[in-house]
Amino acid sequence: MITHAKSWPKRTAVCVLIFLGAISVVFTLGQSLVVSEPSPDEVLSEQQWKQVDVSVARALKWLASQQRRDGSFPTIEPGQPAVSSLCVLAFLARGHRPGEGPYGQNINAGIDFVLSCQKANGLLCYQVPERSYMPRKASHTYTYNHAIAGLLLGEVYGMTDRNRADRIRVAIERALKFTYEKQIKRPKQRPSDRGGWRYERPDDLLSDLSVTSWHLMFLRSAKNAGFNVPKENMDEGLGFVQRCFDSRTGGFLYNPAERTPLRAMAGAGILSLSLGGLHGTPMARRAGDWLLKYPFDRYKETTATCKRFHYDAFYCSQAMYQLGGKHWAQFYPVLVRTYLANQRPDGSWDVDKRDAVFGNALSTGFAVLALTTPYQLLPIFQR
Repeated sequence: MITHAKSWPKRTAVCVLIFLGAISVVFTLGQSLVVSEPSPDEVLSEQQWKQVDVSVARALKWLASQQRRDGSFPTIEPGQPAVSSLCVLAFLARGHRPGEGPYGQNINAGIDFVLSCQKANGLLCYQVPERSYMPRKASHTYTYNHAIAGLLLGEVYGMTDRNRADRIRVAIERALKFTYEKQIKRPKQRPSDRGGWRYERPDDLLSDLSVTSWHLMFLRSAKNAGFNVPKENMDEGLGFVQRCFDSRTGGFLYNPAERTPLRAMAGAGILSLSLGGLHGTPMARRAGDWLLKYPFDRYKETTATCKRFHYDAFYCSQAMYQLGGKHWAQFYPVLVRTYLANQRPDGSWDVDKRDAVFGNALSTGFAVLALTTPYQLLPIFQR
C-alpha cells in the first residue's frame, strides 16, 4: 500500500504531462490550420504586385488627362455623376486624397461637380429623369447616379476642407431622404420585392439587386461617416438581397422572379451581405463557390451568366476579398493576369459593348477599383 501510495503522484504527473502535450499538439495543429489559409497579400509575388502598382498608376494618369474643366469625367449626360464618381473613387482607392498630392485638385474638382448635380428633392443626377422609362436615359440611370454619387460623398466626408465638408454633409442628408423615399414608401408589385430599389419605371414596380446593392453601399458609407441610417432601411434591403439568392445553383439572381444567376449579382449579393454584417455566411460562401466556376480569364467575355466584364469584375473583386481564403486566392491572380494583358498603351481599358455609350472612363474606373481591392484604402470595402 505504501509503495502504491508513493507511486500515485508520479502517475498523476505523467497523466498531466500527457494531457498538456495533447493540448499543445491540438493548439499547434490549430495554428497551422489558420496559417495555411493564405493572407490577401500572399496571392501574388512581389514582382506581380509591382506590376499591379504600375498598371494602376498608368490608369490614373490617363483618367486625370481626361477630366473636363467642370470636374467631370467624359461620358454621356445620363451617366453623370455616376461615372465621374467612380473615377474619383478610383483615385481614393490608391490612396490619393482631396487637395493633396498630384491628384488632389482632380479629386476636389470631381467632388464639386458631383455636388453641383444635386436637385432640390435631394436627387444626385445631372439630368431630370423622364416621366416614362427610356433605356440609357435618365429615367433608367438616375437611381445608379444617385446611389454611386452618394457613395462617393460618404467616402470623402471628413477628408476634405471644412467648407466642402459642410456642403457634403448637407448633400448627404438630402440624398438619404431621397433614397429612403424610393425604398420604403414606393409600393411594390410583389412582396418579394419589398425593401429593394429600382429605376423610374411606373409600370414596373419591382426591385433589382444591381440597383439595390449600390443603395446599400451608399447607406453603409453614410453610416460609417457618422450619419443616422435607420436599421429598418438596411434590414429591409438585406431582406431583398437574401430573397435574390438562388438555392438551386448557389448564385444570386437579378430579381427573385428571374431564373438565371449572374456573375455580377453573385458579387453584389456577397458584398451586400458583408456590408450588413453577414460576413462569410453559408449563403455567401455558396455564392463564392459558384463564382469560382466563372473565372475572369477571358477579357470582355459575354455569356448567359457573364454580361459585362468590368462591372462584374468590380463587384466580384470586392466580394471575393470579403470571403478571403480560397475564394480570394483563386480569384484575384486570374483577374490580375487578364487585366494587365489587356490594358491599352495609354493606360485605359476598352469599354464593354453593352456599355459602349458610357465610354472607357467608366471601364477604366471599374478596372482600378477591382485591382485595388486588396489595398483596403476605401473604408466602405474594408474587411
